[in-house]
Amino acid sequence: MFLIDIAYASESAEAAAETASGGGVLASLGIDPVLLIFQLINFAVVAAILWFLILKPLTKKMAERQNMIDDSLQNVKKIEDNLARSEQKYQERIDQAKVEASKILEKTNQEAVELGDNLKKKAKKEIELLVDQAKRNIKIEHDEMAAQIRASAAELVVAAVEKVLGEKLKESDDKKVISHALKDLGEKL
Repeated sequence: MFLIDIAYASESAEAAAETASGGGVLASLGIDPVLLIFQLINFAVVAAILWFLILKPLTKKMAERQNMIDDSLQNVKKIEDNLARSEQKYQERIDQAKVEASKILEKTNQEAVELGDNLKKKAKKEIELLVDQAKRNIKIEHDEMAAQIRASAAELVVAAVEKVLGEKLKESDDKKVISHALKDLGEKL
């Protein structure tokens, strides 16, 4: 194209020289109208080529990149929102777990106190039963010992009376003396 322009420029220079002598406003300014028209057409063709081959795909790619950046920013915002909600739910669960743990501890303490009270009551009852049983055993042993002492005392009384009197008493007299001695002895015990 450049060669065509040069060839045409030389022809138009000759034509300009002819028109300049004949004159017009453009000729007086040194502008060849035909050359101007061809340069305008040439500029329009180059501008159209630049627009369709470079600028239009470039603006399309820039719009796609802008959309991709906007989508990425929206995804980041969604992720941040999800993270904030997750942290909030995590904190709520931790708080709930703390409340449940304190309830469990409180319940355990209460059960421990109740168990301690029950064990104390049970031990107290067992001790009371042991004391009552010991008292009964002591009373039984006391009664047995008292009976043995009475029997021994009765025998001693009979033996002492026989020695004092020198002879054996009749059985009926013997019983009277023994019962009288036992009554006196029982009152003293």
